[in-house]
Amino acid sequence: MKRRDFLKHAATLAGGGLILPLAPNAWAAVGTPAARDPKRLIVIFLRGAVDGLSVVVPHGDPHYHEARRSIAIPTGYDGVIDLDGHFGLHPALAALQPLWRDKSLAFVHASGSPDPSRSHFDAQAMMETGTPGNPGARDGWLNRLLGALPSPHPPTEAVSLGPLTPRILAGPLPVANIDTGKNAGKPIALDRPAVSQAFGALYDGDDDMSRAFRQGQETRKQLLGDMEREMQEADNGAPLPNGFPAQAKRLAGVIARDSAIRVAFVGLGGWDTHVNQGGAKGQLANRLQPLAEGLASLAKSLGPAYRNTVIVVISEFGRTVRENGNGGTDHGHGNVMWVMGGGVSGGKVYGEWPGLATERLYQGRDLAVTTDFRTPIGAILERHMGLPDSGLRSVFPDMPPAEPGLAQLLKA
Repeated sequence: MKRRDFLKHAATLAGGGLILPLAPNAWAAVGTPAARDPKRLIVIFLRGAVDGLSVVVPHGDPHYHEARRSIAIPTGYDGVIDLDGHFGLHPALAALQPLWRDKSLAFVHASGSPDPSRSHFDAQAMMETGTPGNPGARDGWLNRLLGALPSPHPPTEAVSLGPLTPRILAGPLPVANIDTGKNAGKPIALDRPAVSQAFGALYDGDDDMSRAFRQGQETRKQLLGDMEREMQEADNGAPLPNGFPAQAKRLAGVIARDSAIRVAFVGLGGWDTHVNQGGAKGQLANRLQPLAEGLASLAKSLGPAYRNTVIVVISEFGRTVRENGNGGTDHGHGNVMWVMGGGVSGGKVYGEWPGLATERLYQGRDLAVTTDFRTPIGAILERHMGLPDSGLRSVFPDMPPAEPGLAQLLKA
């Protein structure tokens, strides 16, 4: 079998695990480890369009309760957790209060993609490629970020939780995939002795590709070992609960053990609440609570690494201002971004609030987008990750102008 055909066949068998692109110029250079405590970016994508008006509630807007007679989050006991007199947190997000108080958590409201699509598929694609208006773009902006960072690019520079490489990380640089569900740590095709021996014989040379393959295999073994140790420590003889809190703690453990990781990604589904969304309690609240607990756990478990980490939570678009006839909300436009980390100037809701009066709504039904999602991310890439203007343009080729109101999002 020709080398190229063998590679394609083996890649099909492998499925999960360490993803190494097959193009001749796409193999990672093998070099020295990254700095012991580098700047890191973690992106959490809430797939399905979370209702930002229930996440950071504009309880001070006189039109909010009028538009949501059965699902509005009430004020008072067990209701909105007030942030600044105008905005407040959903009560299910109570675990995030300490991060807000210590000013390492901020929000950017009325943010999102300028593209009008209400298609989950297209909107997610454009947000992951960073190309609003062009759902056909192929590589993800997080992979382009890897290319803009200084070399070398070790195989674990980018880690994705889940069995498949998401579009946001698609591109020429390698990504380590870690399945954290029920299949976490299970062998893949490359772990089978016969396949492993065949690859070992194929890559026993001293060329760059062979060295990259061998390092990738060793890295996978190390990551799985770290994951297993972290899971055993957390289990303490009891079954691990499902959901994001467990994933977040494992991710923090992997990051703490591998200083080469610069970028990590987590995708979480279940936010498409067309029916029975609920208010302070109910379907959405039941999903927000483990999300908040997971984020709080991630911040705590990162330990000292938290001060050099920025965590961004995004979703493809928001939901309609008015509730529908099924006690839910439909596909909307503007949303809210979450930004947290040691370098974040938090304790503040950023962005220009357009208001919820009918004449101020996008197409008469949705929260308007006043902040392009690329703008706060661009500020993070420049001020936190240290990208020069040329590097930022390579990540977001059509980067919108900087917004003065976001100048204080990150500490100097």
